[in-house]
This record gives sequence, C-alpha cells and structure tokens, in this order.
Amino acid sequence: MVYRKFQDLKLSALGLGTMRLPVVDGDDARIDEAAAREMVDYAIEHGINYFDTAWGYHSGSSELVMGRVLSAYPREKFYLATKFPGYDLSNMDKVEEIFEKQLEKCQVKYFDFYLFHNVCEMNIDAYLDEKYGIFSYLSEQKKRGRIRHLGFSAHGSVEVMRRFLEAYGEEMEFCQLQINYLDWSFQDAKGKVELLKEWKLPVWVMEPLRGGRLAKLSGEAEKALTALRPHEKIPAWAFRFLQSLPEVTMVLSGMSDMTQLRENLHTFETDEPLNTQEMEALLSVADGLLGAALPCTACHYCVSHCPQGLEIPRLLSLYNEHCFTGGGFLAPMALSAEPEDKRPGACIGCRSCEAVCPQQIQISEAMADFAKKLK
Repeated sequence: MVYRKFQDLKLSALGLGTMRLPVVDGDDARIDEAAAREMVDYAIEHGINYFDTAWGYHSGSSELVMGRVLSAYPREKFYLATKFPGYDLSNMDKVEEIFEKQLEKCQVKYFDFYLFHNVCEMNIDAYLDEKYGIFSYLSEQKKRGRIRHLGFSAHGSVEVMRRFLEAYGEEMEFCQLQINYLDWSFQDAKGKVELLKEWKLPVWVMEPLRGGRLAKLSGEAEKALTALRPHEKIPAWAFRFLQSLPEVTMVLSGMSDMTQLRENLHTFETDEPLNTQEMEALLSVADGLLGAALPCTACHYCVSHCPQGLEIPRLLSLYNEHCFTGGGFLAPMALSAEPEDKRPGACIGCRSCEAVCPQQIQISEAMADFAKKLK
C-alpha cells in the first residue's frame, strides 16, 4: 500500500468510501453487513486505514454498519471520517443533535476527520450564517478532541469555495473534491485545486471513477491507453492520473464488492504517476468522452444580449453536466439557489444570444431542453 503523510499521520493513499456498499435485493437502505464486514476486514488486512462515511449514505445505514464493523478493531487501528449533512437545509439548526448521534451510531468517542458536507450554491449562505452556529460548534468539538481534523467537501463552484474559505479557511485542514481526468476541465477541478493551493490545503478526492463511468471505455480509447501501458487496466488509469497530482493526499473509492476492492488495492501497491505523453493521451480520451457537450467558451457575448439577464454560460455548463451524467443531483442542486427568473425555464426563445455566439450554439433550444429535463 502506498501511504501519504498528513501532518503527523501516515494515511493509506486509498481510502474506503462507504456510499456504495453491497446491499440486499438492490435496496440501498439495506446494507449486506456480512459482505461489508468482509470488505473492511480485507481492506485493513491489506493496508487501508482510512474509512469515509456520512449521515445520509445508504439512507442513514452507513454510519451504523461502519460503527458495528469497525468496533471489532482497536480505535488506533483506523481513521474514521464523517460529515455534517448540510446538503439538507433542514439540518442546519441541528448540528449538536446530529453530531452526538453520529458518535453514537459510529460507536466512537471522536472522529479523526470531520467535514462540512457538500459546500455548494444551495447551502453556502446557510453555512456562513452565524445564527446556526455550525462552525462555532464544530470548532469547539475540535478543541475538546472529539474532532481531530476539520475540513470540508465541495461540489460548488470556485467562487462558492472561495467564499467558504474566506470565512473559515484558516481553520480548515483539508478539502474533499470530485476529481478525475474527465472533471479536470469539465467541472473545473483544476481551478478548484489551484484555489486550495493558495490556501495550502491538501486535497482529498471523491468520485475518482465518476461513479464507475471511467471504469470502461470505448474500444478505440482503450486501445490507445493500452498501447502506452499494456500492464494497466482501464480503471487504474483514473488512479494513476490522481497519483500524478502532488496536491492529492487521499483518494476515496466507493467500492461495492470484493473484486473492485482487490483491483484497487493492487493498483495502490505502487505509485506510478503518468508521464507527459500518457497524460496527454488520457486527457484526449476525456475530450472524446465530452465530444457531445456544447462548446461554450464562456465569452459572455450572449449575456449582454439576453433580455432576461440569464447567466447563459453557467447554465450551459450545468446543462452539459446534466446531459453527460444522465441526470443526477449537481445541476438541480446548483439551480435551486437561483430565483425562478434566472433558471433555464425563463428563456423566452428570442435567439438574441445566438446572433452573437461565436460557437453558433443553439442556446434557446438547449435552454428549452434543460427546462424539460429538470421537470
């Protein structure tokens, strides 16, 4: 197992995420606890010492199961991370109640790592609102030793992350981001990493395989990569990409079965960053995967010609994400923070924006389709 240094700790470079544990009869709320226990036992035996859970994973069952499974081990044998569920605004005034319940569910007296969960457009104002006392409460738990290291995860834009860091950055110790070779440009993961470098914060990675989307590629793409590394399986390329980023300390993978666990452990037996040629080839594969995306360059010519005052480049970016993912939560979550008159459905189809678009994008049609997909 490859290990990374974080302050005075030695963390396994691969962490076990528990959002996609094996389940019974396809029911996400019913974790197959025997299978999960087997995976955790195997992970610890083969060097993984970091386990990531959260209040909402598996409809609340993840923390319970991980608490029972990890209780078989000495507390110093593992590092446990969980999060305050700010993705649900109804939780904002319940930080103490939830934190105490999490300790109980996980059967621990302290969390090694604790995160503000999913800082984004939808919740940034609430996270920063002192009336909820979230930051002050978690800071107090850190002083009491019930939180060893405090950080945050983010799905929001660079601008949202900057607001959070300007408020709380001096107390943050790490940040968890969705990073993979597709989202390096697609979700501006590169820009987010650059921001964290300014704050000297190490990076934790979630969705390294983008929910499994990068575990299998087209025959042509696979052939191009295999020619460069004949010994490497396709999923391993996503991890080698992350091993090429010096800012990355922890890579979390939400493994669902023993096959995935064994393969990922095999990859992390070695540290093999990509060379320049390999990196260019992999990013070319990413470009191919995004071939159907609308080619907006965010020149903003359209914005000045929109009678509705829509932030069209941002809406097109969210549209691309929503179409590529086949739905998902990111676009609806981001748009929920916008007033109705600034969402895709507010487009009146006048085509004034299209008259000045250098990329000749049919913006009005994209907005109509986006509004339809969001219903």
